[in-house]
Amino acid sequence: MKLMEILAGIAVTCSTADGNMEITGISYDSRQVKQGDLFVAITGYAADGHRFIPMAVEKGAAAVLCERAPEIDIPYVQVENARLAMALASANFFGHPADAMTFVGITGTNGKTSSTYLLKTVLEKTLGAKVGLIGTIQNMIGDQVLETERTTPESFELQKLFYEMKQAGCTHVIMEVSSHSLVLDRVAGILFQVGVFTNLTQDHLDFHKTMEEYRKAKAILFRRCAIGVFNGDDEATPKILETATCKPMTFGEKPENDLQAVAPILHSDGVEFTARYGERRAHVHLGIPGAFTVYNALGVLGAALALGVSLEDAAAALETAHGVKGRVEVVPTPGKNYTILIDYAHAPDGLENVLSSVRGFCKGRIISVFGCGGDRDNTKRPIMGEIGARLSDIAIITSDNPRTEDPNQIIDMILAGIPDRSNCLVEENRRKAIRMAMDMAEKDDIIVLCGKGHETYQILGTTKTHLDEREEVAAHLREEKGM
Repeated sequence: MKLMEILAGIAVTCSTADGNMEITGISYDSRQVKQGDLFVAITGYAADGHRFIPMAVEKGAAAVLCERAPEIDIPYVQVENARLAMALASANFFGHPADAMTFVGITGTNGKTSSTYLLKTVLEKTLGAKVGLIGTIQNMIGDQVLETERTTPESFELQKLFYEMKQAGCTHVIMEVSSHSLVLDRVAGILFQVGVFTNLTQDHLDFHKTMEEYRKAKAILFRRCAIGVFNGDDEATPKILETATCKPMTFGEKPENDLQAVAPILHSDGVEFTARYGERRAHVHLGIPGAFTVYNALGVLGAALALGVSLEDAAAALETAHGVKGRVEVVPTPGKNYTILIDYAHAPDGLENVLSSVRGFCKGRIISVFGCGGDRDNTKRPIMGEIGARLSDIAIITSDNPRTEDPNQIIDMILAGIPDRSNCLVEENRRKAIRMAMDMAEKDDIIVLCGKGHETYQILGTTKTHLDEREEVAAHLREEKGM
């Protein structure tokens, strides 16, 4: 493709490159550059891509897209924002595949992953749609599963994925849209038919610094979608609506919402309620326990309504949906009279939600196992300590992904938020902590393993070490039998 075609619609401040130059690919990682590529020098948070221009040239880059003129002789195109330019250039390179599909973006602190899977089921059942899914656990093209490294990929990988989805016949794409991806222009140039806002609680302050900036990041999505579906019970919604340019729809348990959950009932194996939308009513039953499941279901119903699906059809489709790995996931414990749940809760609100929900159906004690990630927002650690201790009968404080931090110092910060530690135990080794919980569990107790969810690893230092909590539970059960 000619360089001028790749640069269509991009504001160029200076260029020494021939617009008729043939470009064979786009790369922002100098280690991955191939002969004939356009190398994009991104000013990142950890490293400045301009430093790697010489390496990209050595590997065969034909030209450079940059924010500052290179210090070596190489054809270049200068722009004000290389991240934004890369997103637009990537869309040009792949022929704007997103234009051929209907996009739904789901953003918020909690509930994004579960909501994307639920909505995928609804659209497949009601519209017969072939759906592409992009999210934290995995990406999917219909039933084909693709592994993923981050919630929202960089723009070039994202556009490549859209191209593959289009080629495979996808009609709809459902995305988890992270606050990082919105601020860093990974989703720039994409018009979402529907945007969904689940909720906003403390998370990612290591990146955004303040809750106001975090909220502003989420709000970007609602200036890039036609219809916005908002959690009307969340206190951040009015502020997000102030800058939204989309047509709004609200959902929640309060009667003033456009879509309301009437008389929700929480069961140990799911939830049920009556969904009210105007004069229409539909019974909803979803086999995923937890009060937050009511809100996830409402957001999905709202998105389906925005796409033209009837309330009754969407509710019927939801009844066939299953849970998501690592989201209030029941772990098999054959022969035991206690229950083990795994949940991804790794922020204060997520931890409070899952433990409060479990309290609603637990007949025995709640034994929680949780920690906090290293090299991330450390202000949430004492908050999570207080929540975990208050909402558990026994709280076992352990490691999550300590990364390059001292795990014991992370635990000390968690403990600092707990005024009464009489129901708290500390076991830094997560494998041992799981076994400790199982050894003390009695009839009708529920063990809640929080923080890892779908993850099958633990990051110690800079190394990923295999750790699947399901395997640890099964291994301890075998150990107890002497196998």
